[in-house]
Amino acid sequence: MGILIGCDSVSQEWPGKRVLVGVTIGIDEGDRIGIVGRNGDGKSTLLDVISRRLIPDAGTVTWRGDIAVGFLRQNDELVDDETVRSQVMGDTPEYVWASDPTVREICDSLLQDVPWDAIISELSGGQRRRVDLARLLVRKWDVLLLDEPTNHLDMQAITWLAHHLRNRWPQGAGALLCVTHDRWFLDEVCERMWEVHDGTIDPFEGGYSAYIQQRVERDRQAQVMETRRQNTMRRELAWLSRGAQARSSKPKFRIDEARAMIADVPVLRDGIELKRLATSRLGKQVFELDDVSVSYGDTCVLDHVSWLIGPGDRYGILGENGAGKSTLLKVIQGKVEPSSGRVKVGKSVKVGVLSQHLDSLSEKGDWRVSDLLARYKTTYVIDGKDVTPEQLLERLGFDKRETMSRICDLSGGQRRRLALMCVLLQEPNVLILDEPGNDLDTDMLTVVEDLLDGWPGTLLLVSHDRYLMERVTDDQYALIDGHLRHVPGGVDEYLSLVDAAHDEAAADTSERDESEPQIRDDGLSNSERRDLMHRFESTGRRLDKARTEPGVIEAELAGIEPTDYASLQEVQERLDAKRSEISDLEDEWLDLAMRLGIE
Repeated sequence: MGILIGCDSVSQEWPGKRVLVGVTIGIDEGDRIGIVGRNGDGKSTLLDVISRRLIPDAGTVTWRGDIAVGFLRQNDELVDDETVRSQVMGDTPEYVWASDPTVREICDSLLQDVPWDAIISELSGGQRRRVDLARLLVRKWDVLLLDEPTNHLDMQAITWLAHHLRNRWPQGAGALLCVTHDRWFLDEVCERMWEVHDGTIDPFEGGYSAYIQQRVERDRQAQVMETRRQNTMRRELAWLSRGAQARSSKPKFRIDEARAMIADVPVLRDGIELKRLATSRLGKQVFELDDVSVSYGDTCVLDHVSWLIGPGDRYGILGENGAGKSTLLKVIQGKVEPSSGRVKVGKSVKVGVLSQHLDSLSEKGDWRVSDLLARYKTTYVIDGKDVTPEQLLERLGFDKRETMSRICDLSGGQRRRLALMCVLLQEPNVLILDEPGNDLDTDMLTVVEDLLDGWPGTLLLVSHDRYLMERVTDDQYALIDGHLRHVPGGVDEYLSLVDAAHDEAAADTSERDESEPQIRDDGLSNSERRDLMHRFESTGRRLDKARTEPGVIEAELAGIEPTDYASLQEVQERLDAKRSEISDLEDEWLDLAMRLGIE
């Protein structure tokens, strides 16, 4: 295991802020590193420096030999007037990339709904992100740098991406650096963490959960961090230890130590007490959907949905992009009339909505933050204490000086936190949150979650952030093919249902194919095609397995003493034979693909 990239005494300063100060750190073969830190502390700058997109003010960045480094930035670099095919595959001939099962899997998983001949400028933001991600992943890299790779991806795509990155390289090979606010993703993919703060980088062993434990212990021993920050981390640990059974099946740190550390921490939410408070504020009825259907033209988005939402219920809504989650929320709010069925709303219901696109701030860009705060009351009661809007804003990570900033000059994360505060100051008794975690760093997400824990009203959440979903909601419901169903097993059960639905759809397609006329245009009967398809799939599996073996043999070859000529010759002959076998299998696979008309 050797070093791939080294940073020596690197410093970088932006106007008014030093983000990296004399940083010396290395990236080794086999590293899987997650990068966390507050917004603006230098995470993206660090990736720019490592990728050599940015020359630091001081220090050096050294790459080993001729390594290939791939970089996914937050803003894609796709060419607007090019096609999806040209941007993803470039000049690579189709018979080359189509013969690679890894490339086919990447395209099937990320670009299933994106036409190859579509023009980039005509794609949605989510489709552009997936095209950019596919463009990166289909190529061979020694080091991958990913800046917010889960943005615009639904839960199924995020789960696939985590699996792909875990298995992309053999053990001890390649290197991955990932900046993301998706804490579940960090735990699934990363084995080390870097915390960027105050111009320095603190390394931690393990994934996000291990990082949280070590960070709390460090703060406890040093006693240098304020009480509020420490309590937030301890509450986070309490949830990590007491969370859903599905999460505890893959612990990333020692649960016994965590339990000892949080033995005196109260439960995150007193569900009974919050329900009692919610009932007193809301009455006995909140929303009732009775056999509701919504169609747009010939497309049915909601199909006879019945759902009872009561006081104090905290529900998460799961579903793929385009499944109808936003439509369901609009029906509940009365913004969309159902095609059939009815919606009952409790008389005392007062809804607060945090939209994905921050509609409440869209027309106030020239306002100063202080002007916005002046519209609200001077004090509010939160957690039994009188709190001013300015104090609540500080709790959400704002500096007092930033109240004089114009809203249009705020970062995406600042605007989202400001919008959330405005929603809370409306004193609603029902909260509807659509992707509230967008643009927030991991520290600020824990603050928002802590704030929501004591909120005694009904909560409806739409989010692709698995960690956030399981953290702040008590039950989850899934929208699949227009139907709403309770998923007691949470996200894991939902993903299983989606996979099953996709398998059923594929089976239906296969049955329809078999019901077609016996002789096809290519001259093959159904039985002949089935036989060829069986051979095609079998050859593909043998090819996939064979392609993993040269790397093992090459590692064996590298470990032989240079003077042991007999062993060197024997292993080299095995390696040559294996490469010849792979070549024969590729020829057979391509021949079968051509006979089947597979492009």
